Amino acid sequence: MTLTIDHTKRLTLAELKSFLDDHDAKVNISKVSQKAIIDCRNYLDDKLKQNNAPIYGINTGFGSLCNVKIVDTEIEELQINLVKSHACGLGEPVPQEVVKLMLLLKIQSLSYGKSGVQLKTVQLLCELINHKIYPLVYQQGSLGASGDLAPLAHLSLPLLGLGKVIHNNKLFDTKDVFQEKGLEPINLQSKEGLALLNGTQFMSAYGVYCILQSERLNFLADKIASLSIDAFDVRLDPFKENLQNIRPHLGQIKTAQAIRTNLEGSEISKQNKTQVQDPYSFRCIPQVHGATKDTLNYVSSVFETEINSVTDNPTIFIEEDEIISGGNFHGQPLALALDFLCIAMAELANISERRIFLLISGQRALPPFLTPSPGLNSGLMITQYSAASIVSQNKQLCSPASVDSIVSSNGQEDHVSMGANAATKCFTVINNVEKVLAIELLNAAQAIEFRSPLKSSPVIENLLFQYRKQVSFINKDEILYELIQASQRFIKTQLND
Repeated sequence: MTLTIDHTKRLTLAELKSFLDDHDAKVNISKVSQKAIIDCRNYLDDKLKQNNAPIYGINTGFGSLCNVKIVDTEIEELQINLVKSHACGLGEPVPQEVVKLMLLLKIQSLSYGKSGVQLKTVQLLCELINHKIYPLVYQQGSLGASGDLAPLAHLSLPLLGLGKVIHNNKLFDTKDVFQEKGLEPINLQSKEGLALLNGTQFMSAYGVYCILQSERLNFLADKIASLSIDAFDVRLDPFKENLQNIRPHLGQIKTAQAIRTNLEGSEISKQNKTQVQDPYSFRCIPQVHGATKDTLNYVSSVFETEINSVTDNPTIFIEEDEIISGGNFHGQPLALALDFLCIAMAELANISERRIFLLISGQRALPPFLTPSPGLNSGLMITQYSAASIVSQNKQLCSPASVDSIVSSNGQEDHVSMGANAATKCFTVINNVEKVLAIELLNAAQAIEFRSPLKSSPVIENLLFQYRKQVSFINKDEILYELIQASQRFIKTQLND
């Protein structure tokens, strides 16, 4: 696919999903956005020729150095120095998929013609995507307020022919890859460094990635929970439509519908039940999974607004003849939403671990720890330990980043969002959720074998058929981490389908 960036049209999460899923996706800029970028650049050049007054970040220093006037002959050097000095990220490298999104979202933000950059600067960002050249960006270093300064500095270094990039999954010096691809670095003009570094594209990219993964995991969590329902011989009354309609949260209604669809035609579900009620971790799946779906809808709306925004500073308004220094780089809306998503997704793992505990408990005619020979074999006993450990880690990670702040830049930047930390820990939580669901899948698939010769529904039987191609029934103790990893790989294939 080729994604055309056009600031007059709203960029959607669905388009970003398609963009990420297509590893050969390319990007270009519409004619109308090209004109907007060129017009803004021309306006800024004329403004600087006609006006010697200080304009933040254009002919002044940055942060608490905003009152230091920069002479005209040093304006370009100012921008280069900014990128170099702010490239101080640490920690683990940002995944390539997230970097790809960062590049795209920076192009989108610059396409509005409010930032004063050269057209060739935006075009070179496009070329990085089109040639699959991904700047080496680090996870740590952003406070989520004065823009994602450190990560975006690393993202911008290759535009100057500096820094390192990942190409074909290998690490190279930028200049070597540029030489191979026939690309030329740019000479930054006034304001360009600041336009590249100011913005929320690190937080936004992580958030978009987390949302897309969360949507996929939510769908799969419903399917795995349906398998667990039959494996534990659960009543289906709590999933009836009339019960949901009297408490009509949309996510709850959709979850219950998914459970009913997944289990339609199940022989196990139709047999008489001896229990009057089932534990909450089964009975309340619509309420818990559904609340996560509703959270996802809210968070998605926040991020769709953000990715269709201009978030650098200062901002140029040609029609009004104004250059305004404001705070659109502040990540508070994203930080709050990311913390919310983090908590909501952690609950999917939390309730999943409770179902795992019950599946191995020796109840409902299931053998203890789901092994045919308990005692000699420990069966799946310790898988619950692993799930519990991950769930507990998630609870620790769910401490909100957005309630924190720290003073920076000599007091000039005295309230920050910590949205970048919210983003990276949300990413970790979602990866952990995938692991716990993999453990539930392993246990539920093992448990339902003891319901034979009764069959589950066609949907669940097909899921089991595909799963058994990778993970067999466990007759005696095996090295379980290999089976958990195989379950996780299976989940990834399901997520990508």
